[in-house]
Amino acid sequence: MESQTPYFSPFLPVFINLIRYFIFAGLAFLLVYKVFNYKFLKNKIQKRIAKNTDFLREIKNSIFSTVIFGLVGFVLINSSIGEHTKIYRNISDFSIWWLPLSGILMLIIQDTYFYWVHRAIHSPKVFKYIHRVHHQSINPSPWASYSFHFSEAIIEALIFPIMLFIIPLHPLVIFSFTFVAFLFNVYGHLGFEIVPKWFRYSWLFEIFNTSVHHNLHHEKFKGNYGLYFRFWDRVMNTENPNYVKVFDKVQEQRFGGKTIYLIN
Repeated sequence: MESQTPYFSPFLPVFINLIRYFIFAGLAFLLVYKVFNYKFLKNKIQKRIAKNTDFLREIKNSIFSTVIFGLVGFVLINSSIGEHTKIYRNISDFSIWWLPLSGILMLIIQDTYFYWVHRAIHSPKVFKYIHRVHHQSINPSPWASYSFHFSEAIIEALIFPIMLFIIPLHPLVIFSFTFVAFLFNVYGHLGFEIVPKWFRYSWLFEIFNTSVHHNLHHEKFKGNYGLYFRFWDRVMNTENPNYVKVFDKVQEQRFGGKTIYLIN
């Protein structure tokens, strides 16, 4: 007798995405904006404070986006399309070193895809129809991590099946990637800088984006199009020329003893 797929299975990827969104975005918001808000005053990137209506809009948009992401995952898992991916389940099929290398490769591919798609949807003829929804968050919060127009959510989701068709990937790497990618997205939209003081003078600062980096993109509406890395912005000369200066100013607020008092 053939086993039947449980009725709730179509909703499982959607449910997992929603739970992940509310746990990690919600926890970041709760800790930084509510519980320890006074301790994080020096970490605030923009002086302005977002309103509750902004948070609600971001949550509403993000719920729709997480549903789309979940449905894409469901199609890949439960349709014949999934049979043509390069997912492998036996770790011994490839070198053990391929696990971390494939994860790094996923980050590089997604960052490249994101940079060029991001620049494209900033075109004046496209921006107002697709990307304007995300940029309603001029001063973003963790809730803005997935605050997209439905068409942008589809575009964002497409890179995942593309990678599954071109790179041999183990489920463990796929799970780890989605986890890391979302946490970085939350950090980029946090609205507060939390990297340690030593980060500024390490090689990591030259490679990775920061919360300040993406926050400048939301505030200025152009430049800083990269997702994880500074590479494409620096090569294509699209990095905000004031990025390092603004980053240093925020770090001076944090570690130089200068406190900024914000009125809610």
